[in-house]
Amino acid sequence: MKLVGNWTYPTAVRFGAGRIFEIADACTAAGMSKPLLVTDRGLATMDITEKTLALLDEAGLGRAMFSEVDPNPNERNVAAGLEVLREGGYDGVIAFGGGSGLDLAKVLAFMAGQRRSLWDFEDIGDWWTRADADAILPIVAVPTTAGTGSEVGRAGVITNSETHEKKIIFHPRMLPAVVICDPELTVGMPPAITAGTGLDAFAHCVEAFCSPHYHPMSQGIALEGMRLVKEYLPRAYADGADIEARAHMMSAAAMGSTAFQKGLGAIHALSHPIGAHHHTHHGTTNAVCMPAVLQFNRPAAEGVLTDAANYLGIAGGFDGFAAFVDQLNASLGIPRTLGVLGVTNPDLDVLTRSALSDPSVGGNPVEMTYDNTRALFEACL
Repeated sequence: MKLVGNWTYPTAVRFGAGRIFEIADACTAAGMSKPLLVTDRGLATMDITEKTLALLDEAGLGRAMFSEVDPNPNERNVAAGLEVLREGGYDGVIAFGGGSGLDLAKVLAFMAGQRRSLWDFEDIGDWWTRADADAILPIVAVPTTAGTGSEVGRAGVITNSETHEKKIIFHPRMLPAVVICDPELTVGMPPAITAGTGLDAFAHCVEAFCSPHYHPMSQGIALEGMRLVKEYLPRAYADGADIEARAHMMSAAAMGSTAFQKGLGAIHALSHPIGAHHHTHHGTTNAVCMPAVLQFNRPAAEGVLTDAANYLGIAGGFDGFAAFVDQLNASLGIPRTLGVLGVTNPDLDVLTRSALSDPSVGGNPVEMTYDNTRALFEACL
């Protein structure tokens, strides 16, 4: 099977090895003539970024770049990026990189013409309607990892550096107009990042599948996304040049992000405050929390995870699924506890209150309270 395609779900996606060469055409299709490429500091000097900038320059679109992006981007990064975006008169944003770069880029495009504070657009109720939709710049997204799926999402996660809370900024127009998924861009990912981002995609699929909300389309996408991770993440981890595995993992990442329109849950509710306070890698944190959350959710999720196990060819129902997760984590070098991950002297009261205020709480199949959430943190530690 040739792993190339043009998809229009949930937006226009150009999928296949080598399709980064279509970056200039994608920008033109999105209505850009002077784009700003936004990426993180680590990617700014890499060959894949230089190649992309050269392709833009050759097409007469310039080679402008902003790369002051922290691993957990915050409002200071937003302010610095907006200054560059507005002063340069750019008419669109290329979101290039992993979750941090993609999220910040999307928020910059969203905020470019807004007159209200960033926090006025947090994903609460209908706050997104406060935005001037016509002032949102077009976005072309180019993921270079296979985990967050932010390239097909309608939101960006920004950390409030004063309160150490991760906030979701949402608007339907934040969905990129064009996505280029080129698995060749992920070949250079080191094994640890391959594992962490891949398990982030798996966590998205697992939580969406277990969410009690009704969304059968997401349910099917989540199930197949889990299968792709099961089959191809070990291969991508073992051989970073396995382009077939890299391609399927890019699909799984986009599928996870699409599926979690149905909801997330306790894995992300715990992971967000841990990352905000202790600066851990998001996907790896999700992976560390997953075994304890599976047991926590067993009373409500045993049936659906038994169904998932059957589809995935895992014997033993819920117990078999949980054992598979433990084995997968171990095989990919994931720490068994948050303490081993580097979370030392945590303020459990602060983490618990932050988790309970996270939007992901609403999608968990078991109701989260102060007592059981604190106990869940303790189990993860």
